[in-house]
Amino acid sequence: MENWTVRRVRPEDAGRMRALRLEMLADSPLAFLETLAQAVARPHESYRQRIRESAEGFGTAQFIADPGGAGPGGKGPGGPLIGHAGGTVLPEEPGCTIIYAVYLTPAHRGGKVLGQLIEAVADWSAAAGRDQLMLEVVCGNDRAVRAYQKLGFEDTGVRLPHPTVPVMSELQMRRRV
Repeated sequence: MENWTVRRVRPEDAGRMRALRLEMLADSPLAFLETLAQAVARPHESYRQRIRESAEGFGTAQFIADPGGAGPGGKGPGGPLIGHAGGTVLPEEPGCTIIYAVYLTPAHRGGKVLGQLIEAVADWSAAAGRDQLMLEVVCGNDRAVRAYQKLGFEDTGVRLPHPTVPVMSELQMRRRV
């Protein structure tokens, strides 16, 4: 049986987060706003700064599924991360957290990791005083839509142009924390 810990990122996670980010972009290029080439070209310090900003406070947060952090006290050997979900305040809707950059390594799709990551974002959102969660899924990604529906998200009927591929669109899903 595999073990992992879902927790908020820490500054020392920057290198492992960069590795996961590159995997995310290589595996699912349409799901994210950045291309693999852009991410590879970004300096390591940029990753470290982003992780520092996401490690505390209520403006933005990133949560990871860490198989190396499953031991006593959440400390472990620091192997590859298996999942990620971020959250940030939606500027035009201060009571809503937008969930972004959700990713699971292929071996962990369809299990419990997704729900644990989403609930970590939900708990953080509630602590920040935001009671709504929103996310966007590429239209046609039925597996992701079904997974989010199982976690209580509902299709709002809103369709938006894909941010980097204009001929595609995304559907918006929401739920209460």
